[in-house]
Amino acid sequence: MGFLDTIKEVLGMSPDMDDGAENEDYVNDQPSYDNDEEGKRNRVVNIHATAQLQVILVKPEVFADTKEIANHLNSKKTVVLNLESTTPDVTRRIIDFLGGVAYANGGNIKPVANNTFIITPYNVGFVGEDLVGELENNGVFL
Repeated sequence: MGFLDTIKEVLGMSPDMDDGAENEDYVNDQPSYDNDEEGKRNRVVNIHATAQLQVILVKPEVFADTKEIANHLNSKKTVVLNLESTTPDVTRRIIDFLGGVAYANGGNIKPVANNTFIITPYNVGFVGEDLVGELENNGVFL
């Protein structure tokens, strides 16, 4: 008995079975899911790829409003943060806090205009770095 015959025996095939036309009677035991309802229910789908991406526009006036904004960031939503109506001290606290939330989630915070920022989760890219650099060079940001 040769090595190949031993492997065939371990796999449950008789050594006299050939790979030729005699194996046409072999039936695949795997279920077919072409039009089967059960097959449609057992598909694996990446939830993050199918989730609708949302952009949340917020204009907090006090630091207490940041809890709701942090919840949006933890839900992997992009937030546009308008801080025109806050004092400089509150603006600094909000940016520090939400910057920490973004960092903890692997996201980024970028200034896009005077007292306006965009906070993106890890799965959202940001294009337009030239504009941000130009605004920072003109002294628009903190």
